[in-house]
Amino acid sequence: MDWNKGFSALYALQKVDPVSWQDAGSFDLLNGTISRSSGGLVESADLTMTENPGECWVRVYLQARQGNGGERVPLFTGLASAPQRSLNGNSVSYRVACYSALKPIDDVLTPRGFFIPAGVRGADAAAELLQIGPAPVEFEAFSPTLREPIVSEDKDTYLTMAQKILDVIGWRLYIGGDGRISIQRKATTESAVFDEHENDSIEVSLTDTNDWYSAPNCIRVIFGSDCVELKDETVGDDLSIPSRKRARGGSGEIWAQEKATSLSDDATLEEYAARRLKELQSPTRKISYSRRFRPDVTIGDKVRLHLPGHGIDDVFTVTTQRVTLGYNARVTEEAEKA
Repeated sequence: MDWNKGFSALYALQKVDPVSWQDAGSFDLLNGTISRSSGGLVESADLTMTENPGECWVRVYLQARQGNGGERVPLFTGLASAPQRSLNGNSVSYRVACYSALKPIDDVLTPRGFFIPAGVRGADAAAELLQIGPAPVEFEAFSPTLREPIVSEDKDTYLTMAQKILDVIGWRLYIGGDGRISIQRKATTESAVFDEHENDSIEVSLTDTNDWYSAPNCIRVIFGSDCVELKDETVGDDLSIPSRKRARGGSGEIWAQEKATSLSDDATLEEYAARRLKELQSPTRKISYSRRFRPDVTIGDKVRLHLPGHGIDDVFTVTTQRVTLGYNARVTEEAEKA
């Protein structure tokens, strides 16, 4: 099936058995939206149903048809919460907010004094924490090991501790449409190319924002008693000290400061600071657009936007995503310069 071309869309809503993680019944779905963003519970859904599902796991499928073929793709698996009932004459509908597969993990506080010791592989440790929930958890092998222990705070949950580990090793948490949780390296290759010809999926209307004000070109990172400072003095870089000095006057320096809670075994403090400075500079350009649905693009993925007619031709990282369960499963997305 060619996802760059139009298709007809139908949707199915299934009940999910939390033990086997398989479909175990069905509900009638009227409409809904699925929202994704980096951090927190990562994703959620707002569904309108014809009945009260109670507290249970549900899974939304897209049944796409194109010519004589098609695909059935899971879009979201989550935990249904108490619904809001709407009455319109004899018609009754239920608006149900659904949490992601991470919700049961975020509901459990870590024991007081809990810590992740130095020397363990980060992905292994994070996966063990995430397995307190019912969703299957997978992780890539040979992740970086922690150089220092990570100690939980009183407010930490199993999820926030896992996210702290991933922040340290520079990996990401991915949730599939079937609710499976995966710990992966951050994306380094493009998941999709959107252009004006072969991959024409983006609608004409889009927003292009450059946030010059908040992007730093200097960083100070503190780790215990150690401290490192880095400055971006790259010639020709619009965010570097020489460029900002030329444009704004003064020193041209814009500083950021943060504390590193831990380091992985393959990263020096200087390497960590360089990575963080690059990450803090990356949100300088944001593109907001709508497009046709593609199953291979989600939060944290890289996409190339080749739209020279709009002055856009670069690689961006998807930061927010909203899927409307309607015609063509329309996706509203925001991406930041990678």
